[in-house]
Amino acid sequence: MAVGAIPERVRWTVDTMGVRPGDRLLEIGCGRGAAVSLVCDRLRSGQITAIDRSLTMVKYAEQRNAEHVAAGRAAFQTAPLDAADLLRRRFDKVFAVNVNLFWVRSSASDLDIIRRLLKPSGAMFLTYEPPAIGRAQAIAERVAGFLTEQRFDVTTVYGSTHRSALVCLTARPVRS
Repeated sequence: MAVGAIPERVRWTVDTMGVRPGDRLLEIGCGRGAAVSLVCDRLRSGQITAIDRSLTMVKYAEQRNAEHVAAGRAAFQTAPLDAADLLRRRFDKVFAVNVNLFWVRSSASDLDIIRRLLKPSGAMFLTYEPPAIGRAQAIAERVAGFLTEQRFDVTTVYGSTHRSALVCLTARPVRS
């Protein structure tokens, strides 16, 4: 895959989210910024904030999206979710692609942060790309179970690339 190429899983995720021109989005684990590029192409008055723990990845993402940063559509931070400077912001969509935070190191405190960051009508989208559909179902069940325990309503969508399975869980906080 070429350096500037956008992986199929990223294209599928952005399509699945249904990004609108005025959306405010947060990407957790932005890597080289491929999703930011796609999202920004759909934004007019909206903005995406992207975070990653790796300074190297954030630098690549900023370079790749320099035009979007200059236009005010994209902003980047090098930080894990619990240390990012986001507390005064609210997002329509929070998403992550192949980020293990929600099934390997599942943390109720991370979900509390996301709950606070989401607008009342907002949603979190978690996409995974395991090599087999059976594995996708296992991941979906594990993540959905955890999210449900943490008071999120979850829907699951399955897809595929020419090489692998895809699963996207959409989670909305249950409002009291």
